[in-house]
Amino acid sequence: MILGLPMGELIGLAVAILVAGAVAGLLAGLLGIGGAAIIVPVLYELFRLLGVPDEVRMQLCVGTSLAFIAPTSIRSYLAHRARGAVRTDILQLWAAPIVIGVIIGAVIAHFAPGAFFKLVFVVGGGLMSIKLLFGREHWRFGQELPGKPTTVAIGFLIGLFSSLMGVGGGAFGTMFLTLYGLSIHAAIATTSGLGVLISIPGAVGYMIAGWPQQALLPPFSVGYVSFLALALFAPASVLAAPYGARLSHRLSRRTLEIAFGVFLLLVSIRFLISLIV
Repeated sequence: MILGLPMGELIGLAVAILVAGAVAGLLAGLLGIGGAAIIVPVLYELFRLLGVPDEVRMQLCVGTSLAFIAPTSIRSYLAHRARGAVRTDILQLWAAPIVIGVIIGAVIAHFAPGAFFKLVFVVGGGLMSIKLLFGREHWRFGQELPGKPTTVAIGFLIGLFSSLMGVGGGAFGTMFLTLYGLSIHAAIATTSGLGVLISIPGAVGYMIAGWPQQALLPPFSVGYVSFLALALFAPASVLAAPYGARLSHRLSRRTLEIAFGVFLLLVSIRFLISLIV
């Protein structure tokens, strides 16, 4: 028995987490996302078996996911930048408002119940999946980005909602950039850099937000971040991320849009069911 689990069951969970980490890394490179659709459900089951109470379980999943995004996003971003596809001017404009949004999201995490985070997944992911799966090429708000105030405000919202969902901001950022004329490949490459801006302050914020609940959290956790899960997820995902980045440059625009849409739809359905059942 380790951490209250039979050895066989613990080994099975460890293998599942390692496989999920590799898939999450591929998703990070392929779609510019942090793989939260894979991370959060697996962590949710792991923490359930470890006896983590419902009132802190979802927050622990989101906080751990944000911490996990950091190494994966860095590797994915560097792979895309090496191909010259990243719009660094957009990242520079978004840096400050995104970090502010992330910090506010971490403050909300201190007070909000677990069901609130699931609802954020359902609403945000569902709307974006509809646009990506059923949208048309001519759906544009413009052929260039809006003025600086609007773009800065969008950056703040990306940081806020990403910190509440435990994602790297790729889905939100890519939808916005493609609506303003950026190609899907350039948008994915650029938003791969958002994970770095979101994950580091987000993880620190969730550690602080969860500190008062430390007695309810599993071993090797600091606030709402589980380092036990990170130790299994991170190595596999970091190794897999560059392969996803290479694949993204070989696929068509529509193929990538459908992949994004399916990814977000699965996230929404998964958490909608958990809210109802």
